[in-house]
Amino acid sequence: MKNKKVMKMAAVMLLMGGAVTAQAQNWKSYSYVEAQGGLQLTSTNAPMDKLFTPTAALSFGHYFTPVVGARLHVNAWQSKSGFADLDQYYKWKYVTPDLDVMINLSNLLGSNQNRALNLILLGGVGLNYSWDNDELKDLNVAPQRVPLKWDDDRLSHNLRAGLRLETNQSKPLGVSLEVNANSLDDRFNSKTNDADDWQFTAMLGLSYRFGYKKAAPKYVTRVVEYTETIEVDEPTTIKVKEKRPVEKMEKKNIREVVFFNIRESNADEAAGIEKAIKDIADLMKTSDDATFTVTGYADKGTGNPRINKGYAQKRADAVTEKLVKEHGIDASRVKSDSKGDTVQPFEENDKNRCVIVTGEGTFKVTTYEEVEVEKPSTKKVKKQVTRTKEVQEEVKN
Repeated sequence: MKNKKVMKMAAVMLLMGGAVTAQAQNWKSYSYVEAQGGLQLTSTNAPMDKLFTPTAALSFGHYFTPVVGARLHVNAWQSKSGFADLDQYYKWKYVTPDLDVMINLSNLLGSNQNRALNLILLGGVGLNYSWDNDELKDLNVAPQRVPLKWDDDRLSHNLRAGLRLETNQSKPLGVSLEVNANSLDDRFNSKTNDADDWQFTAMLGLSYRFGYKKAAPKYVTRVVEYTETIEVDEPTTIKVKEKRPVEKMEKKNIREVVFFNIRESNADEAAGIEKAIKDIADLMKTSDDATFTVTGYADKGTGNPRINKGYAQKRADAVTEKLVKEHGIDASRVKSDSKGDTVQPFEENDKNRCVIVTGEGTFKVTTYEEVEVEKPSTKKVKKQVTRTKEVQEEVKN
């Protein structure tokens, strides 16, 4: 009954493969040889990790269509079974020649035959020959636990179903991963469960393909007309907002600070002197009526009142001199003063070694107002154009 089911399945697969062949006129058949190696597991009531044994296979196959192929597959090495409660296990040897039908599911369901990977469904029938069951004979196991124990070599059937994942079929060398389930006679592992024994294999394979040919397609050239949507730039104007300067006279006070190091009164060496003086001078030049006071200070934490007053005055004079001589400010508009250490404008002691420039008057102030203006620009416009081109079409056989 099982053999009939397998044969029916193979017939259906062949019919499906024939339908795909009609769509793959350029595909030609090819053959291959493959060597595989991996692990096998014979199911029984024992821990799975105790039952793995090595397995190897050699096969010769041929693909008749993009979908349907067949192979002669010989799988062999060792099987293992045992008794978990006794923690005793035994191995024997086997060889399984099978005739398998292969269905390329990737080609069956897709049109790209040059994909990187192909998924293959396989099923087949064959024989299993087992021998060397001596390890079981040496175990101290009650006969009723192994009622199907065999001493002579065993020959039984094998039914197989599995899946393969293999690399591009058009390349000479291929790599595959294959998993199979094999149904064997109940006597295979010497135990009985009133049903076939199952053997599962997982193997990596390396194959060499030969005879693969892909016919060169034939093409004809013809001119076709087509409509294309393109984007072009058309001139337009856009409104943008810009900031424009507006100058006006404004009454305001200014205050700028120049810091000095300890026992320092030379304005050329004062921190930030150049920028501070330039900012003050530039502002002064925008006013006709503003007057300024340059006041020198000293820190109370060092020196004494007499020395500190001298430092403060020298600092104020140095800044005043730079305003007048280097920036051309009218000396009559600048007053120099000294507070010594009697006034401490800052809480931090060291910051009180400074000069503070204050002023009051009407200054020219530049502000910016936002206005909306029109500017030339371009905009993208979609247009349809009709064009012609030459195309090559494959001639179908």
